Amino acid sequence: MHTITLIPGDGIGPEITQAVKDIFTAAGVPVQWEEQNAGQTTFDQSGELIPQSLLDSLERNRVALKGPITTPVGKGFRSINITLRQKYDLYQNVRPAKTTEGITSRYTGVDLVLFRENTEGLYSGLEVYDERLGIADSFNRITVAGSRKISRAAFAYAAKHGRKKVTLAHKANILKMAGKLMLDACKEAATEFPQIVFEDKIIDNMCMQLVNKPEQFDVVVTTNLFGDILSDLCAGLVGGLGVVSGANIGDDMAIFEAVHGSAPDIAGQGKANPTALLRSALMMLHHIGEHEYANTIEKALEDTLKHKEQCTGDLGGQASTSQFAQSIIAKLAK
Repeated sequence: MHTITLIPGDGIGPEITQAVKDIFTAAGVPVQWEEQNAGQTTFDQSGELIPQSLLDSLERNRVALKGPITTPVGKGFRSINITLRQKYDLYQNVRPAKTTEGITSRYTGVDLVLFRENTEGLYSGLEVYDERLGIADSFNRITVAGSRKISRAAFAYAAKHGRKKVTLAHKANILKMAGKLMLDACKEAATEFPQIVFEDKIIDNMCMQLVNKPEQFDVVVTTNLFGDILSDLCAGLVGGLGVVSGANIGDDMAIFEAVHGSAPDIAGQGKANPTALLRSALMMLHHIGEHEYANTIEKALEDTLKHKEQCTGDLGGQASTSQFAQSIIAKLAK
């Protein structure tokens, strides 16, 4: 039995979390949930954004599943997600993007995995504002150590999962120092994995290539801000943020999460699609070695996605969140 920290989050978080719990129970997955929360809902209830009890749970269990958490725009508290990533050095943000039968997309044959450096770059939080001059400076902090860690993680993943190519997206033509660090780190990692083809592309060309011919890419690695943008772009290639998984992985802790927003406008209405959180939970099962359970649930999910009438509204159906979950559970029984 694996004890997993469960963070339901804000907005639609509790609804999609319950759907995942129901599916896991029906499948007999050997997981025991230790529920803690963070974010706006927790702050409204207790005055704490990240309770110490949550940090204690994470440090005890080392694996967590997290629903979406609201982050105010341009004011208020800083992102809870970034805080947890930096506190526990969850330097790998891993985002698979694969076309799936039953999910409407402009593309076919997309099957790539994006590795985004998760703790540095423009998201380091190093900002200075000169009110007198009206100038805000944000520092793009890139380190040799951080570049090496994310680069090697991408190549190691490619080798482990039978992937053939790693592509670095960068801006070393303009950012002569910061861009060059990632380029050098990837070249170094490539020597350790000679069976993996390595290529690099300037970020603007990379965006064009992704929307023009995404099937050419296999594993993509990049810095924090570029990775944030590219990961959502890749999600758009395969159906949107509601159907893709995400993971934040360090050397001794991992937090798996739905990467879409908390959608407070539909919270409590039974309209939310739990696919993204469920797929993140399946990534979590693979991470802890429960591959058979992950594969069984994935097959039931894919079988359900082929039937529009059993899906939620964003997928073209009319089913509620719980009805969608029950359709997956019914296929598990078979």
